[in-house]
Amino acid sequence: MNSDIEKLPKLLIERALISVSDKTGVVEFARKLHGLGIELISTGGTAAAMREAGLPVTDVSEITGFPECLDGRVKTLHPMIHGGILARPGISEHAETIAALGIRPIQLVVVNLYPFQQAVAAQPGDLEHAVENIDIGGPAMVRAAAKNFENVCIVTNPDQYGSFVQRLESGSGRIDGPLRASLARDAFRMTAEYDTFIAAHLSAATSPSDSLSSDTSHPGTSPSGTPSSETTASASVPSATASTGKAHSDADDLSLHEPLHQSLRYGENPHQSAGVYGTLSEYIDCFHGKELSYNNYLDIDAALQLGTDFQDTSDSLCAIFKHNLPCGVALASTSREAWDKAFATDTVSPFGGIVLFNKSLDLDAAQAVDEIFTEIILAPDFDDDALALLTKKANRRLIRVKRWADTSAAVIRSITGGYLRQQSDFGFASEKRDVVTRKKPDEEQLQTLEFAWRIVKHVKSNAIVFAKNRQTIGIGTGQPNRVTSSRIAVQNAERFGHSVDGSVLASDAFFPFADGVEEAGKAGASAIIQPGGSVRDEEVIQKADEYGMAMILTGSRHFRH
Repeated sequence: MNSDIEKLPKLLIERALISVSDKTGVVEFARKLHGLGIELISTGGTAAAMREAGLPVTDVSEITGFPECLDGRVKTLHPMIHGGILARPGISEHAETIAALGIRPIQLVVVNLYPFQQAVAAQPGDLEHAVENIDIGGPAMVRAAAKNFENVCIVTNPDQYGSFVQRLESGSGRIDGPLRASLARDAFRMTAEYDTFIAAHLSAATSPSDSLSSDTSHPGTSPSGTPSSETTASASVPSATASTGKAHSDADDLSLHEPLHQSLRYGENPHQSAGVYGTLSEYIDCFHGKELSYNNYLDIDAALQLGTDFQDTSDSLCAIFKHNLPCGVALASTSREAWDKAFATDTVSPFGGIVLFNKSLDLDAAQAVDEIFTEIILAPDFDDDALALLTKKANRRLIRVKRWADTSAAVIRSITGGYLRQQSDFGFASEKRDVVTRKKPDEEQLQTLEFAWRIVKHVKSNAIVFAKNRQTIGIGTGQPNRVTSSRIAVQNAERFGHSVDGSVLASDAFFPFADGVEEAGKAGASAIIQPGGSVRDEEVIQKADEYGMAMILTGSRHFRH
């Protein structure tokens, strides 16, 4: 801990200014403060709530000698308030100034802000409503108190009330310096996130042509785009920077401000420190087993992304992952059958992998999975008898899927010197399904082609998936050319006893040459689904006709690098 902060003397709390939008627990909190002899100052609805509870409270307008005005836009923005928050009584000039002006110091500020996010969500598209819910006085008081944490405590969340009172009571009405600094840090994080949501909302409501700048450089950068000595970088921010749904449009600025969900033991390797940030508890509940690791979170995300692409199916899905890649996926009438088919794809890789189901896991499927070592099992729920079996292994993680991935979220990736941002690759509804060969796929082939097409999206490019009866039988991933990926997929299928004869193939991107189709034809594939768009599409289609294969072009690719 910083020695300067440790040296700060304890602060005696004598006056508290309380002005909150979220009034959860505020009356009880104020009652505790009053019981400790602390003078209460407040505004509007907060003051009314305290008076109704029988608490003595002084209105801000009594202190400022000025009434609230402009529909409440101006009430705390006054020297009698901000002077009391920002004054440093230990400095003689400050002490003399506030004494001359009749300003009394305020040692505790309790403020939370107008709920801008909720207001926007309640009336989407209503810019006037959004603007009226931008808090001005609240952030000003929060930042003033946080800046002066040497002399002021700032409390911004009802969750802080209980522990703050405990510290007051145990400290005889005094709060130590490290806690004041910690509260200030939390306050600045809150205002940073608040401002980011507002900026993101206004970015969505404006266009690049509205900007005064005609180039892409920003304040704090040199003409070359490199940061100047005055540039401040922030790794703070929310999902408010999610995609607007326009492939050609993007925000002028990118900010990241997410709460720390959990510090991790290490990253991908033991020498790398790591943490996970965000609101993961909205999506998953790891209720049994060891703490999740960095690599676990990557695998879980890969599984959730695939599961999201099958959330509309009524069939049972099982997907097995290893190192963020699917090594076996299947659809069937039961979870047990889906597991058997997925596991059969590759009976080696699932050991130590993670398994996803889209239905509540029953005992029959649980017994089958329990026969091998798995790191993680995810499902929307677990039957009681399945839980009784699976929880016998203390180190296996069991995770409830509370909701699937957010299909409108943005994907952000760090690169040297900056970040890349893109829309998530979700949804197949807008894609075409053009049959371009003489041979037309039958109903069973169509179902398996669609299945393979959804799987290949989750395989690293160049990606090839062979499938039969809605079951993967061979997967080729991450090769520098498509022919090699196809050969690996066929080799894997044959290695684990699958005949490629009569199977279907999905390719995440077009075939640049006919040789990839020829490889599939020689192996016995009966149908192919791929984006098309190559200058040699006609040669590729002719090769498919040569081998009597059906071919579907989707018009959309699904690269995954």
